[in-house]
Amino acid sequence: MSAISVLGAGAWGTALAVLAARRGHEVELWTRSAARAEALRRDRENARLPGIALPERIRPTARLAPAAPVALLAVPAQAARELCAALARTPAARAEIVVCCKGFERGTGAPMSAVVGECLPEAGVSVLTGPSFADEAAAGQPTAAVLAHADAAAGRRLAALLGGGSFRLYRTDDVIGAQVGGAVKNVVAIACGIAAGRGFGENARAALIARGLAEAGRLAAALGGRADTLAGLSGVGDLALTCASVKSRNYAFGLALGGGRSAEAGATVEGAASAAAIAALAARRGVDMPIVRAVDSALRGGADLSAAVRGLLERPPGAEEAALSRAAGR
Repeated sequence: MSAISVLGAGAWGTALAVLAARRGHEVELWTRSAARAEALRRDRENARLPGIALPERIRPTARLAPAAPVALLAVPAQAARELCAALARTPAARAEIVVCCKGFERGTGAPMSAVVGECLPEAGVSVLTGPSFADEAAAGQPTAAVLAHADAAAGRRLAALLGGGSFRLYRTDDVIGAQVGGAVKNVVAIACGIAAGRGFGENARAALIARGLAEAGRLAAALGGRADTLAGLSGVGDLALTCASVKSRNYAFGLALGGGRSAEAGATVEGAASAAAIAALAARRGVDMPIVRAVDSALRGGADLSAAVRGLLERPPGAEEAALSRAAGR
C-alpha cells in the first residue's frame, strides 16, 4: 500500500484518514495546532468525530512537510490558498492533490481546483465530492462519492487507491461540474434551513432543491462543465443529503437563521463563506441564480427572510421548466 497525507484534521479530514488507514495505507494527518496533534496522538480519537478510534497507521502531526505522493486537501475552502502557498515549499508541490473541500474562493470566485493549480502548477489536481457525512463514512456506513479527474487513467488509479469496501468511489472527468454541485448545494441547504426555520413545509424544501439543482446546472454549463453531471451524486445526491438533515452544518445554520436564533457562520459552514463568491461569479457570467442571490442577501442582512423565501417560490410558472436539460444543451 501507499503513503497518504491528509491536510486538515476536522471531522471530514479525520474520516478520510481513517478510511485510508483501514485500506492499509500509512497516513499522515496534519493539523495546524501542535496541541491538537498531541491530543490526537495521545487519545487516538478526534473530539470532532467521537466514537471513532484512530488506527495505528495514522500519524498526527503539526509539521507541514507532506512527502506522500497523494495529499488530500481537507481544510475549509477559504483556507485553501494559504495552505497551498505553504505547500509550494514542500514535496507536495509535485504530488497529486485531491481537493476534499467544497466551495468557491471569496474575492476571486475561483473553484478549489483552480486555486490549487495556481499555487501548485506542478501538482496533479483532482476532486473528491458527493453526499458524505463524516461520521457515517468513518463508521463504515455505505457511502458513495465522486472522484473527478480530467485524466481518466489517473482517475481510475486514485479511485482504486482511496475507495473500497463501504466507501464506493465513482469517477467523472468533469472536474468543474463536480465542484459546482458540491459548492452550490451548501448554499441551497442554507436556503432550505431558512425556509424550515420560517415555518415553510416539505413542499417548499422540495421546490428549493429542484430549483437549486437547475441553478447549479446553469452555472456548471457557463463555467465549461456539464450540467448533466449535476444529475448524479455530486448534484442530486449531495443536495438530497445536505438539504434535509440537521447533521448538515449548512442546513442547521440556515435553520437557526430562519428561526431568529443566533447563527454565527464558522469556518466549516462552507455555504455561508461561498454564497457571496458564487453570487458574484454568477452575476459576472450572466447566470440566473435567485436562490444563491437570496441567501447572499440574507447573510448580508439585506433581506426579509420570509419575503425572500416566498419570492423564490412565487417566480413565474415555467421559468424553470426543463432548466437542467436546457443548460445541458438538449
